[in-house]
Amino acid sequence: MTTTAASRQALGAYGERVAERYLVEERGMLLLERNWRCEEGEVDLVLRDGDMLVVCEVKTRSGVEFGTPHEAVDEAKAQRLRRLAERWASERGLRPPHVRIDVVGVLKSDRGAAVVDHVAGIV
Repeated sequence: MTTTAASRQALGAYGERVAERYLVEERGMLLLERNWRCEEGEVDLVLRDGDMLVVCEVKTRSGVEFGTPHEAVDEAKAQRLRRLAERWASERGLRPPHVRIDVVGVLKSDRGAAVVDHVAGIV
C-alpha cells in the first residue's frame, strides 16, 4: 500500500494528539507549546514537568515493518532537539534549571487504543 504525504501527516497529527493527552493527563505535565518551528527545525511538544523544561519528539507508526518509533530518533536528531530546546527557552527569556529531551512512540492499532511508549531523558 502506498502512503501519501497527506496520510503520513494525518498519522503524525494523530500521534501528537495521543502523546499530548498521555503526557498531560497521565503524567501531569503542562503543555507550553505544540509544533514550534524555527529555521533549524521543529519541536512537536514543549512541556513543563515540575521545574523541568521538556522537549518531546513524537514518532507515530501504524506498524513496525520499518522499525519502531524510537528507532527513528538517532544521536544527531537528539542533539538537534537539545539545541532547539535551548533556542526555544532563549527566545522567551527563560532559563529553566533543567532541560530534558523525551521521545514518545505511538503505535496506532487497527482496533483499540494506541500503544504509547514514553522514554524520558534520551540525551
